[in-house]
Amino acid sequence: MPDATLFDRDTLEQAFLDLGRQARLDGRVVEIAIYGGSALMLTMPWRIATRDVDAVFERDKGWVRKAAAAIAADRGWPADWLNDGVKGFLSRVDEDPGIKSLFRTYPSEAEPGLRVFVPRPEYLFAMKCRAMRVGGVEGNQDIEDIRRLALEIGLQSAAEALELLSGFYPDHLIEPKTRFGLEEIFDLWAGKSEGGS
Repeated sequence: MPDATLFDRDTLEQAFLDLGRQARLDGRVVEIAIYGGSALMLTMPWRIATRDVDAVFERDKGWVRKAAAAIAADRGWPADWLNDGVKGFLSRVDEDPGIKSLFRTYPSEAEPGLRVFVPRPEYLFAMKCRAMRVGGVEGNQDIEDIRRLALEIGLQSAAEALELLSGFYPDHLIEPKTRFGLEEIFDLWAGKSEGGS
């Protein structure tokens, strides 16, 4: 990996391939769900890198941690390159049918060792909004992801965004910073459209 703190799609897929091969050697078929920047990078052409891989792997937690640590040691990566810190942002609908789909099987569909799932764009949008970092909306990767996902989904206003968000999280979990952030994002977006830039 050119930059030890950034994963591009090829690097991440190679890591998944290694995990899948190891799982096959161990007689396992492991399933993980990928969220955040890594899910965007795998599914959207505009996200080209991520700093870590947010994932959930409840059923095979011990095995995944050990295998990921071995990959990190082999490649000189941070030990937490694959982590489950995202669990605090999961929605109440995380286990609903159709909320996630199979992205790919590694090393292959015919020889499964690792199945990687990704959430629908609407769910990724809701998670990004809930995790929105405090700060200006210019030059912030979370904000750029939110803007791009809003375009992908077809959202036109902060009100539409908040309505979508409420389908994933109860009202008390949608913080004021998220509400104000969405208003600022859509206001800025509208201003740029009116100004022709």
